[in-house]
Amino acid sequence: MALTAIIEAHGGPDQFKLVDLDVGEPQNGEVRIVHKAIGLNFIDVYQRSGMYPMQLPHAMGMEAAGVIDAVGEGVTHLKVGDRAAYASNPPGAYSEARVMPAAQVCPLPDGISYEEGAAMMLKGMTVEYLFHRTSPLKSGDTVLFHAAAGGVGLLACQWARSEGIKLIGTAGTGEKCQLAKDHGATHCLNYRSEDWVERVRDLTDGKGVDVVMDAVGKDTFDGSLNSLKPLGMMISFGNASGPVPPFEVGILGKKGSLKITRPTIFTHISDHDTCQAMAQNLAAKVLTGDVKINIGQRFALSEVVKAHKALEARETTGSTVLKI
Repeated sequence: MALTAIIEAHGGPDQFKLVDLDVGEPQNGEVRIVHKAIGLNFIDVYQRSGMYPMQLPHAMGMEAAGVIDAVGEGVTHLKVGDRAAYASNPPGAYSEARVMPAAQVCPLPDGISYEEGAAMMLKGMTVEYLFHRTSPLKSGDTVLFHAAAGGVGLLACQWARSEGIKLIGTAGTGEKCQLAKDHGATHCLNYRSEDWVERVRDLTDGKGVDVVMDAVGKDTFDGSLNSLKPLGMMISFGNASGPVPPFEVGILGKKGSLKITRPTIFTHISDHDTCQAMAQNLAAKVLTGDVKINIGQRFALSEVVKAHKALEARETTGSTVLKI
């Protein structure tokens, strides 16, 4: 039996229930993993609230790290006793242990702690695909990155610095802006006190940025388009302020033949080999010190309600983990 956080109805953080569930044995292509630490992400909020509907009741959580406890037939890249971490469907990471598909579970190098592994996989592989698989980026390019002091943002700041990419971040307080700059942002704009669109234009000599990476959604979408240079790429990869409303596609032509995409990590990691390669690229960044995992908050698994309230209130910085 494993203590597991589930929801039986969509809604607020108080929908969580802690129950003991039978873990069972792994079948063909599956592993059983005993968790040591669990990561929190905004996709968890979207699923819990019903923005991303799911069949209920269901265990929650997309990311964790731990030790492989049993291996089903057909699994060759993991064995019992291996340290491992993952970001993967289906949800179920908010638990002491679980059985799950093995394809997206990745070996965790000894030089990376369980807490770092739990905090880095979904966010770090998101940054990996943003910088390497969505729009070609090279040293000297300029990126506008919203929520630069969040879990994904702080990784993106470091990733950009390690590859010579100029990153202009946005955040909601001066303290968060300083945190982003400390992690590698070239500039960080306080969206509460500055006209960030005008400042982006000033910082780029009126040209605009090559790429916008925007997980905020509704509140920043128009400004993000207005921050791009002609032929620039808008990457909308989240909805923290709500989904982007419908818009007239012709506006992209009027603003300079802009490009737009709405990717998800799960498309990329659905292929086993691609998923493992992304995890290896991320681990290499962490092991060399180019990217350090900033864990700003820790909660017990039993405090999952409190953790979600803090995440939704934007009271967190860096990554948040649940401890077992």
